[in-house]
Parts: sequence; structure tokens; C-alpha cells
Amino acid sequence: MKIGITGGIGSGKSYVCKLLAAKGIEVYDCDSAAKRLMRTSERLRQQLTELIGPDTYDADGQLNKAAVAKFLLTSETNAHAIDHIVHPAVFDDFRQSGINWMESAIMFESGINQLVDRVIVVTAPEQVRIERIMQRDGISRDKAREWMGRQWSQDEVRRRADFEIVNDGTTPLDAQIDSILKQLNI
Repeated sequence: MKIGITGGIGSGKSYVCKLLAAKGIEVYDCDSAAKRLMRTSERLRQQLTELIGPDTYDADGQLNKAAVAKFLLTSETNAHAIDHIVHPAVFDDFRQSGINWMESAIMFESGINQLVDRVIVVTAPEQVRIERIMQRDGISRDKAREWMGRQWSQDEVRRRADFEIVNDGTTPLDAQIDSILKQLNI
């Protein structure tokens, strides 16, 4: 059985994945995989350079994050164009990984939910998420809200998910994880 873990920025999905790892469950990190593939895949390098331009990678072959970010943030069309290159590569990499669990912040938005049998969403109250983002990234409250606003609403993701883990800082996580693992017969 393939299981997906998702949740908005600041929800604590990566922390939940660390707890799963402590229980012996390996989780494929889609964000890390995308970054790795953009650095190492010749096919992706070529496609991204054709799309963004010659400054996509520097002379040493390193991804020019500033150039990619500038292109990405210029328009929704540009963001979708990058997604259409990177997402299929991540999908293929996950399929070939042999790992049964995956973490993706944009599980439903990207369509990668089609590769899993069940989805767990990690949720947290908006104020908790904002505080976590501000502390983790050293940004303002307004910037944290802006980042949150770029993702689907927590309510929409919750409606589509099969299970929910509440990561509000007070509700015990291990008991919730164990309950879901039991329901999944894992």
C-alpha cells in the first residue's frame, strides 16, 4: 500500500515524517527529490534551460535558484511550465524508489496523489502555522500569510484526505500516528 503525507506550510508534516522514520517507516520527500533531480538530471537540466534561459545553471553547473525563482514568480503560466517539467520527473523517481510512503506539500495540486492509495493530512491552527513559519524562516507575519495563501486551504486538503493528524502542539502525535497505522494494518 502506498501512503501520502501532506499538509500546508507550517503544519509540521516533516516532523511527522521524522516520527514515522523513528518507527522504521521510510518516507520519500518530494521536495528534496525535486531539488536533487533539478541538480542531477541531464534531461531536466536541458528542459529547464530551454524554458528559463541560459542563466538557469551557472558555469559550474549549479542551479541558479535566483533565476529560477524570478522566472517562477513572474507568472502563474511560468510556474505551471516548471511544474510540467519537474513533477513528472519526481513521479517517475518515486515509482522507481521502492518506497511506499511519500511526503508532498502539494499532494493534490500536483496530482501525485494518484500514485498513492491513502492520504494523511497534517493540520495545525493557522496561528500556530504562522508562528512556526516565522520562526523557521525568519520572516514577517505578512510574508508567512502570503506563503500560506499560495497553497490550497487546509479545509480543502482535509476534505480530500483519508486521515488527519492534528499537530497543534498539544495533541499527542504518537497516539494519532499509531491509530492510523493500526487502521492501515501497518
